[in-house]
Amino acid sequence: IMRALVLSDIHGSALATKKALDFFELFNCDKIFLLGDVLYHGPRNPLPGGHDPMGVSELLNNYASVITAVRGNCDAEVDQMLLNFSCMDDFKELEDNSKRLFLSHGHLFDPVLFSHYQADIYFSGHTHIHTACTNRDGVYTLNPGSISLPKGNTNPSFGIYDSKYFSVHHLENGEEILHIDF
Repeated sequence: IMRALVLSDIHGSALATKKALDFFELFNCDKIFLLGDVLYHGPRNPLPGGHDPMGVSELLNNYASVITAVRGNCDAEVDQMLLNFSCMDDFKELEDNSKRLFLSHGHLFDPVLFSHYQADIYFSGHTHIHTACTNRDGVYTLNPGSISLPKGNTNPSFGIYDSKYFSVHHLENGEEILHIDF
């Protein structure tokens, strides 16, 4: 049984990354899923609080052996030079307890219309808005929101994936915001 801290849309905030990584131990996680937009804030976004891409890379490199990461629309080859884990794949497919997991940033594979690959659970970021629901095909579509630049009147948030559920938590206090059982 896998338990993963699920992060997306860090956008170079070392402050938010440090807070999020504190929950790795607190929730007894053994994996980290990074759903893209790790170091660069992007041309349409303001600089997030604690903007320090080098600091983000140093923090995440401490967890390189447990990270599964995908490329976001703001990630570039130059980012890979700072990271000790691969972050250039458009998607990753994993298996957990007979469930097929599909990880993507969300800008190339639409979670609502998702039918590109056979999966039971689809993880994405990109919107900066946390969600947990099923799409028209019955696939769980999960988005942890953004830890540094939340949108849509949401709070900074991260996800916890467990083989039996997915939950979204407030970055500041870990309080559960959203929960869905599988």
